[in-house]
Amino acid sequence: MSYRNSSLQQDILLQRYVDEPEDARPGFNWAEALGEDDFSTSREVRLSTPQGEKELLFTEVAEAIGKALTSLIRVKSETEKNEAEVFTAENREFVARITREVAVHLEKLIEAGEAGRLSIQDLNLQIEKALVENSAYDVARSFVFHNASQFSGGRPEVNTLRVIRRNTHVVPWNSDKIEVAVRKAFLSLQMDSTPAVKVADKVSEVVTSTGQSFIHIEEVQDMVQEALMELGHYKVAEAYILYRAERALMRQDEREEEEGATGEDADTQTSMVVVTREDDSTYLWDGADLVARVRFALIDLDLCLSEEEIIQELRRSMFDGITEEDLRMTIILNAKALIEKDADFACFSGRILCSYIYEEVLGWDVLKDGIGALKEFHQRYLPIYIEKGIALGRLSPELRKYDLKKLSKILDPSADLYFDYLGIQTLYDRYLLMDKTKGSGTRFETPQIFWLRVSMGLCLNEGDQKEDRVAGLYDLYKSRRFCSSTPTLFNSGTLHSQLSSCYLYWVDDSIESIMQRGIAENAYLSKWAGGLGGSWTSVRGTGSHIAGTNGESQGVIPFLKLHNDQLVAVNQGGKRRGSGCAYLECWHNDLFEFLELRRNTGDDRRRTHDMNTANWIPDLFMKRMEAREDWTLFRTSEVPELHDLYGRKFEEKYVEYEEMAERGEIKGETVPAIEVWKKMLQMLFETGHPWITFKDACNIRSPQDHSGVIHSSNLCTEITLNTGKDETAVCNLGSIVLDNHLDENGELDEDKLKETVRIAVRALDNVIDLNFYPTVPAQTANLRHRPVGLGVMGLQNSLYQKGIAFDTPEAVEFNDEFMESIAYYAYEASSDLAAERGSYSTYENSKWSRGILPQDSIDLLEEERGVPVDVPRGSRKNWDFLKEKILQQGMRNSNVLAIAPTATISNIMGSSPCIEPHFKNLFVKSNLSGDFIVLNKHLVRDLKKEGLWGQEMIDKLKYFDGELDDIPAIPDRLKALYKTAFSVPYSALIAAAARRQKWIDQSQSLNLFLATPDLKALSHMYRDAWRSGLKTTYYLRTTAATNIEKATVSVKKDVKDVVKGEYTEEEQQACSLEAMQNGEECEACQ
Repeated sequence: MSYRNSSLQQDILLQRYVDEPEDARPGFNWAEALGEDDFSTSREVRLSTPQGEKELLFTEVAEAIGKALTSLIRVKSETEKNEAEVFTAENREFVARITREVAVHLEKLIEAGEAGRLSIQDLNLQIEKALVENSAYDVARSFVFHNASQFSGGRPEVNTLRVIRRNTHVVPWNSDKIEVAVRKAFLSLQMDSTPAVKVADKVSEVVTSTGQSFIHIEEVQDMVQEALMELGHYKVAEAYILYRAERALMRQDEREEEEGATGEDADTQTSMVVVTREDDSTYLWDGADLVARVRFALIDLDLCLSEEEIIQELRRSMFDGITEEDLRMTIILNAKALIEKDADFACFSGRILCSYIYEEVLGWDVLKDGIGALKEFHQRYLPIYIEKGIALGRLSPELRKYDLKKLSKILDPSADLYFDYLGIQTLYDRYLLMDKTKGSGTRFETPQIFWLRVSMGLCLNEGDQKEDRVAGLYDLYKSRRFCSSTPTLFNSGTLHSQLSSCYLYWVDDSIESIMQRGIAENAYLSKWAGGLGGSWTSVRGTGSHIAGTNGESQGVIPFLKLHNDQLVAVNQGGKRRGSGCAYLECWHNDLFEFLELRRNTGDDRRRTHDMNTANWIPDLFMKRMEAREDWTLFRTSEVPELHDLYGRKFEEKYVEYEEMAERGEIKGETVPAIEVWKKMLQMLFETGHPWITFKDACNIRSPQDHSGVIHSSNLCTEITLNTGKDETAVCNLGSIVLDNHLDENGELDEDKLKETVRIAVRALDNVIDLNFYPTVPAQTANLRHRPVGLGVMGLQNSLYQKGIAFDTPEAVEFNDEFMESIAYYAYEASSDLAAERGSYSTYENSKWSRGILPQDSIDLLEEERGVPVDVPRGSRKNWDFLKEKILQQGMRNSNVLAIAPTATISNIMGSSPCIEPHFKNLFVKSNLSGDFIVLNKHLVRDLKKEGLWGQEMIDKLKYFDGELDDIPAIPDRLKALYKTAFSVPYSALIAAAARRQKWIDQSQSLNLFLATPDLKALSHMYRDAWRSGLKTTYYLRTTAATNIEKATVSVKKDVKDVVKGEYTEEEQQACSLEAMQNGEECEACQ
């Protein structure tokens, strides 16, 4: 068989020659090549070996180089069918020259005081370096083959991790092998292999962070590809992909030849495996339970492999003596590895994992009991679970007050069939309660028991109807119509019912406020899983006079550094890292230092690498920037009213202060507004911060304009609530799964949506009364105003179901349609709750009570701004009826809607994240539960309908990073429908956001995507956002910050002729945000 990749042929032959016994190799005395020349160094070099320390002899260096040269010449002789002499004068001179250069290198190290003792690894690196400097890359590669086991070292061992090889053998993880393999890849392209060290370190870091006990060799190689791409070695990555493809093709041919010779599948394993129990006893495992699990997992799925083929795949890598736990993990990991073959394998592998969860929690046996007994097992377990949880101190004794027999009847384990692997693994790792009294702990919740526990915890105050209320909410959860935020899922029904997601605070200009509100109270909030967002504008700027000490202020930056370190020190409930965002209004005289807080250069004492930042921008700044006028920076202590003013009142006072500054009565620094804007965008481009948020749109459109001021948004920019000296705003979040509210024709199911919204709003309102409040100001604000934040996820999935591309006018209209419906039903639900339970205490004089609904406030913003707000008015619903209803009944909640990022809960629900376009059609998602292949199931189903789905299409999707444009076989209509985030123009994102914002009384976490950003494009984008009336924006995401991991590629045709696009310098330097790499979303809120 002839293969296109000559490097592959040479590698196979090189490895064969390296593995030959010493006496079978050609023998040449390469030490003779050194002759009488003096190769000694100025002082003796000692070589550390496994046998001990010895003097370095350059004759041994020559022998090592000669061996590598000999093997290379033999390889070329065999591949080129041309017998070549080895021990020629030219080759002897080459060996001597390289040996001499090694000696020169070592002499330089001695002169620099860096040598005297060398490890074998260090010596090998010097030999390779000399070969590369002489452009002898092939010899260097041969040298790496010969000395692979002595070429690297020093990395910590990962004793708990083992690699599943292709021949099903399990071997210990060895990161040094990664370095050797990558060195070969660089040298095969005649490139310096020094970067291999960083690549190997990166892969080791990723592998270690997975926390896995097993990892397949193909997965390791996928990580190598990802690391090469992430570190900018695109040509090496491309060659590596093609090399793997060729090697896979060769293995397939070898298997076919072997099967033809033996008459059986060489991969088939014996049916009986010796399994070791925890007590070291053993038994013969025949795989009968695996067959039962597979049949359970195949229910209602149409997969590309037969049952027999799947079982064979799941039996890979089993061996005699395998432990029960390792057997379980091997089956689960093998099921997970199938996801790339067919999107529905995500559901299949999730069910495999579920079957093990049932056994762990319920004592159910897949063979003896079967799936038909699952409901009975759940029903019997519920009262046992409640008592166990209370005894363990994990559940509230209040749960005993429910009619458990009645509730047990609503448990529906068949709903678990709809989980995909990412969702169920996330639940298992992070949400299901654990009994940690023995060993590493065991789960004592199944997914459906978990949903019931959350529902029970949220309905404790529902009186005689509480079981019915639980049933209604449980139905939303299990059918994936609504999901509460992560703190609610963590803590509902437990002894610590901290159920809220977001806290907004305001820091006053006093040391007491800074230390109590800004530091101490934030620590308490962060401890109980709260994401923090707050205003620091009132803290006086650098150079301001301090009357008490007659000194000068150091400004706000040192206190922000203190807050940054507090976020690191106090994480969120011990389950996820502390998260916060500091807001500063853009007239503060510390603005320019604030803009640079996330920079990696400069004085680290004035940097906040672990804290997000956001600009709080008044309309006057935007108008002056667009008019190319000046802007003045003030010391807060000299302009105390500005932060509490907005709209025309702000403009009037700001101009008054400017006049005072011109007269020298106060300090003011005047700069061109456009230069401030450029600096904002430059820092946003470079560091991803500070985000851009708009003060006047938030305040002028706020329903609560009568009872305070919005000083900032929250951590994720979707919450806009008043804050003050005695109020820390709190928001309780949950999201509707939009794609599960469409009918068969892709139209909104209004009745279903209304039912979901009403139940969800009631549950969110219950949170306020059931909640644990870490601070008095948080309790005061939440009980006084009772805000909630109902959001949405699954927009992209909904558009797929409707067959509408994200960037079309029809998609923009759909955003308007569904958001109006959700808003109508949510405001009505809150009003009806007010009729039942009473309005919130500050309802009078609110916009609600004045007959002004959120969509009406657009005209108020336009009037105050003096600039048109570019969003169409008009509606589909009978808003006059609802307005009258609100005037009669009041409102239970000051605020009702906010679209938060739905990172984790969208994974659990199997939906697309909140309002974003699909990240990629094929990528690896990283979160706290590990790395997961995400394959667009909608695309796969459409490709199946076209007869285009198969291994060749999988390979092309991998090669093109999940993009479709360069795959000719895919119809144009599918390419348009399945455009990914960086292919959707920002104008479409902003237009859709503006339609949604029309109906929302708070805001939305709006990520903006730019494939090739520059300052001009950024300026146009954020100015469009302001003109469209948006209140806030969130992350700026660019292609360079989101490199995609390729899985195994076995491309047999077409791909070899494609040249991958190069990354521009701007792309390589674009913001690289930890929370946004590989499609990951912020997990702070939901």
